[in-house]
Amino acid sequence: MTIPPTSGIDLFADEVVLDPYPAYAELREQGSVVHLKNDDVYVLTRYDAIRGALADWESFSSASIGFNPMVNEALTGTSLASDPPMHTHLRATLTENLSPRALRGLKGRIEAKADALVAELVEKGTFEAIDALARAFPLEVVADLIGFTGHARDNMLRWGQAAMQVLGPLNQRTAESFPIAGELYGWCSQVSATDLAEGSVGRGIFDAEARGTIPPNTAGHIIHQYLGAGVDTTVAAIGNIVALFGSHPDQLDLVRNDPSLVPAAFNEVLRFWAPVHAWGRRATKDVDIDGAVIPAGAQIAILFGAGNRDPRHYENPNAFLVERNPIDHLSFGYGPHGCAGQGLARLEAHAVIEALSRRVKRLVVGPEVRVPSNITRSIEELPVLEVVPT
Repeated sequence: MTIPPTSGIDLFADEVVLDPYPAYAELREQGSVVHLKNDDVYVLTRYDAIRGALADWESFSSASIGFNPMVNEALTGTSLASDPPMHTHLRATLTENLSPRALRGLKGRIEAKADALVAELVEKGTFEAIDALARAFPLEVVADLIGFTGHARDNMLRWGQAAMQVLGPLNQRTAESFPIAGELYGWCSQVSATDLAEGSVGRGIFDAEARGTIPPNTAGHIIHQYLGAGVDTTVAAIGNIVALFGSHPDQLDLVRNDPSLVPAAFNEVLRFWAPVHAWGRRATKDVDIDGAVIPAGAQIAILFGAGNRDPRHYENPNAFLVERNPIDHLSFGYGPHGCAGQGLARLEAHAVIEALSRRVKRLVVGPEVRVPSNITRSIEELPVLEVVPT
């Protein structure tokens, strides 16, 4: 047993968050676990180590999912930042409305929405894909689902982005985002059933609180998670779909010729470009990973994107191939904290891929614009210069 190798890479430096893949490759070659001196975190870099840690909540606690003490304190008592058995109880209400059965009723509406939006954009011929599609579509879906109206609906994007940014270390991005994340937190702590549209999932959560199914005063926390964890990552994934199909027209052809490839295509988008850069855990005891020991109490950073490109697990990992169908990719996490909203994210993304593959022969995209971000890796602007319709 040895101490893990060390690296001078700064996990949250602008150049790393803009394109982390060279850093991921370097760290992966050093070992399954590497200590970053700059950030004082232990990064998990290889597929098997990451999957193993995500399954082992007793050794890798979620009490420290963020990389600064203020955010971890603010998240105490939420399902994102708790461990079983408390996590199991809190999550049950969150997932009740996101189960395959609950989502079945939404499928037709979401597909019709995606198709209408894509049809409109194809007719325009040129558009900015992030604002017009990657943001517009999931924001509308989530707003309708939870029942957001007025002020809350108008602020969803700002709030969702800030809720992810503040999970970073105490850098400038985190500091600038704390007041905005505070607005969301403040709104969620005061929201009542009557603030949400009738018949919405948000109303249903308040009904569960009234019945005593969930503890008093937790409905707002649960709604916070729908928005805090679900919006920014889905926006990132849908932007990535457009960018990757634009730059890999042969892969779009494959999906158009075989629509059964839609789920496989989304799995490959998630594997190729993970929407989440780093996610925290805390070691509850000394943990041995491949002979290197992470000390008890250490802050850990799980690098989903590094695991998703591990050549020990995926052949030719740096190629985007929709026929690969990597159903075991790490982007939705794994184990007890596997993404609660993945069913909804899949519904939305599959609907977008289906509409694009049905209506578009080719997308000509301009250069993607990215801005540095602590946790979510997404495209800020993506011009679609030309659409060749089917």
